[in-house]
Amino acid sequence: MLQVTNLHVAYGELPALQGVSLKIQPGELVALVGPNGAGKTTLLKTISGLLPARAGTVRWQDEAINEASPQRIVERGIALVPEGRKLFAAMTVRENLELGAFILRAQKEKFSQLEKIFALFPRLAERQRQRAGSLSGGEQQMLALGRALMGLPRLLLLDEPSLGLAPRVVESMMSILSDLHRGGMSVLIVEQNVHAVLALAERAYILEGGRIVDEGEGRKLLEDDHVRAAYLGPLVRVGES
Repeated sequence: MLQVTNLHVAYGELPALQGVSLKIQPGELVALVGPNGAGKTTLLKTISGLLPARAGTVRWQDEAINEASPQRIVERGIALVPEGRKLFAAMTVRENLELGAFILRAQKEKFSQLEKIFALFPRLAERQRQRAGSLSGGEQQMLALGRALMGLPRLLLLDEPSLGLAPRVVESMMSILSDLHRGGMSVLIVEQNVHAVLALAERAYILEGGRIVDEGEGRKLLEDDHVRAAYLGPLVRVGES
């Protein structure tokens, strides 16, 4: 479904990604973990068309999308839920959601999709006329995810969806992602809560210093000595307070 091959990305002369390759099959939930500054957000932005690649290819359903605009990539079925949510704080919950349905295919199904989002996130239905900036952190993350789903994506890219959220809210968010995955949605997730995301993911890649240094089944990587030493020691596991 998605094939990234030998991808190089730089900020000026500073390399950010150095020969990154990964793939996502239809219906897979794949995790991308690594330390801060490893290039995880850069990779998601490059796939989304927000950053140019210096070399390498990004192919979506056998079509090269390296030079496609972000709008074209959204139209093809890839949606990014960015780190920090990037909501329009002065606009209402409903207005933020409707902005997610800007492509023609989604416009035709906007009202039925709104009903599905409100069924998935009842709290957003209750607060649909409330300003997005007044929501709690968990509610804002629900809204960011709902806005992406309004575009009828086939692949969701999620950048740190649990950042700043309480453990119980993280557990709820992971449960929702699991439900979406079981419904056939493909997901590539960057997540700081390594234990939670590796327990959820079918496969995972470890990104360090702009390079993929390991990959494998999510639960097997939980048992990997390097992964445990580097990422699992100080992290709070989902459900712990």
